[in-house]
Amino acid sequence: MALPPAFLDELRARTPLSGLIGRKTRLAKSGRNWKGCCPFHGEKTPSFYVYDDHFHCFGCGAHGDAITFVMRAEGASFPEAVERLAGEAGLEVPKPTPEAAARDRRARDLHQVLDAAAASFQRRLRLSEGADGLAYLRRRGLKEATIQQFGLGWSGAGRGTLVADLKAEGIAPEQLLEAGLLREREDGPPTELFFNRVMFPIRDRRGRTISFGGRILGDGQPKYVNGPETAVFQKRRSLYALDLAREAAFRGAPVVVVEGYMDVIALHQAGFGGAVAPLGTALTAEQVEELWRLSPEPVLCFDGDGAGARAAARSAEMVLPMISVERTVKLATLTGGEDPDTLVAKAGPAAFQAVLDAAQPLSAALYGLVAGGRPTGTAEQRAALRARLEEVAGRIADRPLAGEIRRQLLDRFFEATRPQRPGQRPRPGQPMRPGQPPARLVGPRPAITVARRRGAQARALLAVTLRHPWVLGEVEESLGLLDLGEGAAAACRAAMLDWAHRGGALDSGPLMDHLAQGGMGEFAADLLRDTALPAAAQAGAQPAEVLEAWWHFFGLLRGAADLVEDQAAARRAWDESSDPAAWLRLVRLTEALQALRRGDFGEAGTAAETGAGAAGGTP
Repeated sequence: MALPPAFLDELRARTPLSGLIGRKTRLAKSGRNWKGCCPFHGEKTPSFYVYDDHFHCFGCGAHGDAITFVMRAEGASFPEAVERLAGEAGLEVPKPTPEAAARDRRARDLHQVLDAAAASFQRRLRLSEGADGLAYLRRRGLKEATIQQFGLGWSGAGRGTLVADLKAEGIAPEQLLEAGLLREREDGPPTELFFNRVMFPIRDRRGRTISFGGRILGDGQPKYVNGPETAVFQKRRSLYALDLAREAAFRGAPVVVVEGYMDVIALHQAGFGGAVAPLGTALTAEQVEELWRLSPEPVLCFDGDGAGARAAARSAEMVLPMISVERTVKLATLTGGEDPDTLVAKAGPAAFQAVLDAAQPLSAALYGLVAGGRPTGTAEQRAALRARLEEVAGRIADRPLAGEIRRQLLDRFFEATRPQRPGQRPRPGQPMRPGQPPARLVGPRPAITVARRRGAQARALLAVTLRHPWVLGEVEESLGLLDLGEGAAAACRAAMLDWAHRGGALDSGPLMDHLAQGGMGEFAADLLRDTALPAAAQAGAQPAEVLEAWWHFFGLLRGAADLVEDQAAARRAWDESSDPAAWLRLVRLTEALQALRRGDFGEAGTAAETGAGAAGGTP
């Protein structure tokens, strides 16, 4: 028995071709694809190309998908190749049951019924009864070749037309009902879903008709109607023009998601063959997975009005858990109330190309989507926005990417909400206060060097320790390991450790007095006055916040290689002594190392990390 097409599609989607083929021949990246020497014939110059869903050798003509490759490379039969790939993909091969065979036959029958309906609709568009539909398409600027390429048609002006048309081909009303072309009625036999509408065939990625959409002429409602869910049509998994976009993406066209049928058709006619659209619903996770099979960075294009902004925010929220360093999306926004159809009609393809050129990566657009319109006038409002930004970044499953985006969001947050000092030039777009004198021009900021960055990080760590000396009871040993050079920071560190060794009170007041007696009072006071310090260096910080910030800066200053050695030493100390202090040190070092490796920066995603603080000198 033939295996269900849906199972084979899922198997191919779960089998990365580059990884499979890379076991047999060495592959090198070539743009979005891969190339190498053909494993099926001897060659010295690579002519074998691997794409997302197939391979092709321009030397010997070998061509196929993952199943074909296993069959050719290993001499396996079709069932053997499927079994092996399914095992690697974690799929169970469907058993040949009578019910499965019946489902296969029914799916084939449904595709045949839908193809017959598509042919009927296309014929009727050319008859006198379809004149209004054809005139509508031509008024929208569609060329004859475009109408044929998309298989556009006319449903007929009255009910009963399709049933009568297909009866001559032996297609019964029950089959039309199962294909989603008829709908049940309580007071009579099933009636046709589409009438007096321009018809848009919906096809799967292989070009098979799976349903239809219909647009009514005139003022009737709803303007667009899509077919219902059937055995071959699931709206959440389907995209309009996916089959055509697949071919265009193969040739290098950008993949663009727009809102409606006519937007897609107009863009294809204008040369943007990678355009697709969801079917009257918000973009789904399944549809995004389909897009990523075509391009690692498809463009989501939205109208520039409030509805478009809300749609962009919903799409970003939905896709965030799925993105990674290899698969993401871009966001493009239209302006002036235009949609792609009207924009291309008025200003030509160059105008839409400009929209694509201005598309932002999701990481760059995310802050505006989250923060746009949110007030930040009070501490509570700023705290709520910051919590929302951290929550959004936390939705990303790819931890290194999540850490990087979190830091980027918080950098923009601190820049946007940082209080201005007297005489400071307003941030772009921020009006000057009444009576405020013009800010004096200042020279360019010093370059952020490694020394400046380490200096700012050391000052932040020392400030946290000065404000909360109780941490010395836990971090004394680790503080002594840091390389702070030979400057004032190192001298301040030595004085603090001396105070702890003497058993001095671990309170900020007595410690500051001790530092003053040793000539470090002014340096320590300057540290605590620095406006670029993290919140953990303030008097009201909670103990957990203080410890998190301290170990954060320790990890940055110590570096991954030394942290690994510190972790090993702490583990040996715990194994040898079972001392709770050794265990706590091992836990803290492990957390610091993990945070450093994944880029998960804590509270101090501020000037202290970048070296941009007002006093970020060398240690």
